[in-house]
Amino acid sequence: MTAITAAMVKDLRDKTGAGMMDCKTALAETNGDIEAAIDWLRKKGITKAAKKAGRTAAEGLVAIAVQGNKGVVVEVNSETDFVARNTEFQEMVTTIATVALTTGADVDAVKAAAYPGGGTVDDKIQATVAKIGEHMALRRAAAIAVSQGVIGSYIHTQIIPGAGKIGVIVGLESPGNADELVVLGRQIAMHIAASSPLAVDPSGVDPAVVEREKSVLTEKAAASGKPANIVEKIVESGVKTFFKEVCLLDQPYIHDGGKTVAQALKEVEGKVGGAVKITGFQRFALGEGIEKEESDFAAEVLAAAKG
Repeated sequence: MTAITAAMVKDLRDKTGAGMMDCKTALAETNGDIEAAIDWLRKKGITKAAKKAGRTAAEGLVAIAVQGNKGVVVEVNSETDFVARNTEFQEMVTTIATVALTTGADVDAVKAAAYPGGGTVDDKIQATVAKIGEHMALRRAAAIAVSQGVIGSYIHTQIIPGAGKIGVIVGLESPGNADELVVLGRQIAMHIAASSPLAVDPSGVDPAVVEREKSVLTEKAAASGKPANIVEKIVESGVKTFFKEVCLLDQPYIHDGGKTVAQALKEVEGKVGGAVKITGFQRFALGEGIEKEESDFAAEVLAAAKG
């Protein structure tokens, strides 16, 4: 019997898009014959996954998992919202989030991790693609942990518990009461979902973003004909305003517009029983940054009619 090597499995996977375990099984069943293994996978319907890979997947679900002082958020995409309402897809996405609690936020590590019940996470995704008939992909993952305190979380447009269209996790470092911190963490996460800050404070804003904002402000002020020293002051003031708009701590708190988030945190310290520091956050909105394909519905209907 031919020994099945890792190189053979990789070769078959590259040619078919099937999961590693499926490729290994196919090669074992066909005594290492690549072409026969491809036919074996085709007969099982497993190579459907490869045919779907070129399609745009911008729907799906964002899921959150929190355990103790660690939380993760993942985005798994599908082609249509219909699949996002499929119970098997939903269970897969929430399970992937749970797996990521152990592996961390590296997507390749999550995909290579063991999936409950057998195979890897990637094997499960490919098997689900083959079964449901749509391209799916684990697009991204992020994690936050605190040494003392809680991870606040919130799902907006929730489809099932822990998964929906927007997911937020936020780290609250504090020696205070855990129950109070969980409530506060959810409120802060809701604020982040609604206000889309770029960073906790100015130090966390991407320098390239700041430079781009300065460039716009400088060009706009210079166009007015004001002297250089005045332009410099206008830009400085504009950058401060920009930070108030995009930095979490400086934003008007959505639960009390008369306060900033920083002021709201300070006021709640007595109730919580200790100082509260936001160490970081992650906000995933489903499909953000994906360029969706524009389809001509009339042309699709005509093509179907001709077919």
